[in-house]
Amino acid sequence: MPEPTLIYNLFPTLAGPIPRWEKHLERIAALGFTWVYLNPIHTPGLSGSLYAVKDYFGINPLLYPETGEDPQKALAHLIKEAERRGLKVMMDLVINHTAIDSPLTREHPEWYAKDADGKIKNPGAIDPADASRVTIWGDLAELEYWPPPDLEGLLHYWDQVLSHYLRLGVLGFRADAAYKIPGDFWSRLIGEARGLEPRAEFFAETLGCRLEECGQLSSSGFDFLYNSSKWWDFQADWCLEQYNMFRRLAPSISFPETHDTDRLAAETKGAVEVARQRYLFAAFFSTGLMIPMGYEFGFQNHLHVVRTRPGDWETPTYDLSSYIKGVNRMKKGCPVLLEEGPMTRANPRGEPVVLLLKSREKGRGRVLAVINSTREEQRAVIPNLPKLLGKPKRAWQDLTPDLVPLKLQNLQEFSLPPARMRLFYNPEAPPLAGK
Repeated sequence: MPEPTLIYNLFPTLAGPIPRWEKHLERIAALGFTWVYLNPIHTPGLSGSLYAVKDYFGINPLLYPETGEDPQKALAHLIKEAERRGLKVMMDLVINHTAIDSPLTREHPEWYAKDADGKIKNPGAIDPADASRVTIWGDLAELEYWPPPDLEGLLHYWDQVLSHYLRLGVLGFRADAAYKIPGDFWSRLIGEARGLEPRAEFFAETLGCRLEECGQLSSSGFDFLYNSSKWWDFQADWCLEQYNMFRRLAPSISFPETHDTDRLAAETKGAVEVARQRYLFAAFFSTGLMIPMGYEFGFQNHLHVVRTRPGDWETPTYDLSSYIKGVNRMKKGCPVLLEEGPMTRANPRGEPVVLLLKSREKGRGRVLAVINSTREEQRAVIPNLPKLLGKPKRAWQDLTPDLVPLKLQNLQEFSLPPARMRLFYNPEAPPLAGK
């Protein structure tokens, strides 16, 4: 089976100075995660935003060891401690823009996009729900990639950045807004990184991009894309359509929340059943999954890229540690959940209980997800279970963590509590027809 990609996002300024991170590693490993993902740890620009990077080789002063130890040595030690616990370290790679006050704006102004007046351009974004609303980030300077005026110079600089962190032991890179950079540029950069460290993995943040924007990354060498299943209501068609289109490009990563979104516990007013459902759904839906620091404890304060500090650590709303550990263990043991095989809706759209059927691409195995999409108890009726799970009946299993397994062989209906989800598995069923 492929190695599972289970990512825990350690938010640097919530965790504090680098040496304090070590106390979290044992807990993260015990939960069954395989990666620790760090948001930008570099020296920030004037705004203080983690994503406004001034110096890619420097460390954010907020993360300096309190003992006065060299922060680069502290980071290298942290990475070794993670490895000792079976965890790989991934960091953000923000190369579509820099801080507006980065020395690069003076040393290499030719690398930057320019506005109509010839000044370095600030990047912006249009609200997809209202095209009249445009956000401009004045603390950022947009780099020019279409095409790069100095392709070799820009490529060499980013190659140096990657080489620096690969030598420290970082093995993963989350490419922020990857679709804003041409695929052939990524292909060269990723190829050179793997020439130095063949184990290096690259994760393309592609949220909100169009199919053609994502498609131009198809030959770039990315190991994973991030999907938008967090926003699915379990009913609209777009999520399954997107899944079955994008799965041909690369496997994907689901998440119930990120540092960019509101906390799920805040959105649901502390509904632990929704947090459980959304984590199990992420584990089912895609090859990889991710949670940010504090999800397991029902933290409710938004992770802020400028203002979050260690003092923002919260009193837990609930503790999902045992549940998350069980889900991660289940996912690691089920080959269907470790690849991006075909998936289809198995009952009519609009039903309160949603049935999703997923299989491996070529190998044997199917998993049926039975999801109560409401906050009320529902009756799950599955008269065609033999057709969905396939033969032989003796192989059927209820994989659902933290619940008494149902006896499936003669099952046709059962009660499903509010926002609950069950997973039924047949390891011997043939794959579904590809979509």
